[in-house]
Amino acid sequence: MITNDDMDLVFHALAHQTRRRILDLVRDKPGQSVGELAKAFDVSRIAIMNHLKVLEEASLITSQKDGRSRRLYLNAMPIQAIHERWIDGFSAYWADRLSFIKQAAEHVAQTNAVPKEEGEHD
Repeated sequence: MITNDDMDLVFHALAHQTRRRILDLVRDKPGQSVGELAKAFDVSRIAIMNHLKVLEEASLITSQKDGRSRRLYLNAMPIQAIHERWIDGFSAYWADRLSFIKQAAEHVAQTNAVPKEEGEHD
């Protein structure tokens, strides 16, 4: 189960557009090196390394040493855990509320329906 501290790390990591872009690129090309990834940005390699550190602390990126390179892989489990713990709870709440509103509206519509006079046609 994901803790509040874990969720804070994930939300912090996702709060920056460069880190979200990094996740997209790593998702689309798993196993790419840090050098390959850095070429996609107009910032220094050090800046990318700093972003990767934040993503790794949030467990969103894992890396594997390959000689002198590091290969990067997406770990979507923290996002899935947040989804299951937090977003699903809100979705269930609103689905229940919307179902109640729908039933109430249907009841009002039935109650206020005007009966047709005999002999009237549609």
